[in-house]
Amino acid sequence: MYGLIVGDALGVPYEFKERDSFKMESMAGFGTHNQPPGTWSDDSSMALATIDSFLNTEIFDYDDLMTRFSGWMHNGDYSPYGKCFDIGHTTLNAIVRFDEGRKPISCGGKGFKDNGNGSLMRILPIAFVEHKIDDILNLSSLTHSHEISLMSCRLYVQLAENLMNGMSKEDAVKKLTCCVDECENIPVIKEFERKRISSSGYVVDTFEAAVWCLMNTESYKDCIVAAIELGNDTDTVAAVAGGLAGIYYGIGGEKGIPEEWIDSLAKKDWIEEMLEKAILQ
Repeated sequence: MYGLIVGDALGVPYEFKERDSFKMESMAGFGTHNQPPGTWSDDSSMALATIDSFLNTEIFDYDDLMTRFSGWMHNGDYSPYGKCFDIGHTTLNAIVRFDEGRKPISCGGKGFKDNGNGSLMRILPIAFVEHKIDDILNLSSLTHSHEISLMSCRLYVQLAENLMNGMSKEDAVKKLTCCVDECENIPVIKEFERKRISSSGYVVDTFEAAVWCLMNTESYKDCIVAAIELGNDTDTVAAVAGGLAGIYYGIGGEKGIPEEWIDSLAKKDWIEEMLEKAILQ
């Protein structure tokens, strides 16, 4: 989870910037969203809300989850400074549907144009709890329920689990079972030239970019730098890549998440307390 949150915070200042128009070297601030260094965005807020729901209710209480997402959007719950400053249209529309009384699982956008990366960016917590495939799909469907989004989330969780089970990066990717044609490039993504990697908000582009960065670097830091310097949706690509790299490299040492990056996160003590509760539970 620190891999996800740190990647998100590092990417926030550069969101929507053109590829190769900047260099990412440290935890910066006051860029695209004019936020202080260490500020994380919707990726981390929704992932942390998911963890908090898992801790305080029966796991997969979708009404509770959507209530927490709504509190984040309207009141800034689970945000660094009490305000939601970044939210995708598909996620916003899903929360509005929930607020209007629709059942949680039916709130997600079902059209092809609803395949933003808004469920992929928050799906990682389910990899750490006992679940079935349908649980992954339902969790995505709260905001994104098109088949492409559902299968991208399923593959991402499977990849995270493979890494947690001690597989090498190469084996973890080879073991993936691609469920939709749109994701057929994942097993060979490492071989793609950088110019073929898109870092847009389309869920498949984000997933491909994250896996490409993981496969073509040898440390957490290098993975995140590669993800952010692709430009465009920098916070989410770095968050998705960072979740995987955090699992693979851990914290500290030569290859793990730099501890100074963790220490510079907004509300770091609050995050630490929640993650410690999750470990104990």
